[in-house]
Amino acid sequence: QLQASGGGLVQAGASLSLSCAASGRTFSSYSTASMGWFRQAPGKEREFVAGISWSGGSTYYADSVKGRFTIYRDNAKNTVYLQMNSLKLEDTAVYYCAADSSLGRVRTQPTYWGQGTLVTVSS
Repeated sequence: QLQASGGGLVQAGASLSLSCAASGRTFSSYSTASMGWFRQAPGKEREFVAGISWSGGSTYYADSVKGRFTIYRDNAKNTVYLQMNSLKLEDTAVYYCAADSSLGRVRTQPTYWGQGTLVTVSS
């Protein structure tokens, strides 16, 4: 199970941090799973935002968030985070965390999904 949290309403330019905690039998091997974040804005398809390898040594970002968002993980807490800075109106979306065995699969077609958390950026 993946439990995302941290969404909310913020003004443009502000920061927000999302977290996604992994638990349950499915994630007994969380520490070897790659994790990622996707988002879906109203009327748009879900898109990849950021991904991180199991060790945290490799990360990948969508061009739209590079330099503003940072993904990191704490394997001791079975949690992955998304630090979002300099938020823009177009960052408004429901954010989902996801997991799979490799960063490549996380970026394209992850197997495991958490429920979404809504981020709303206002002007």
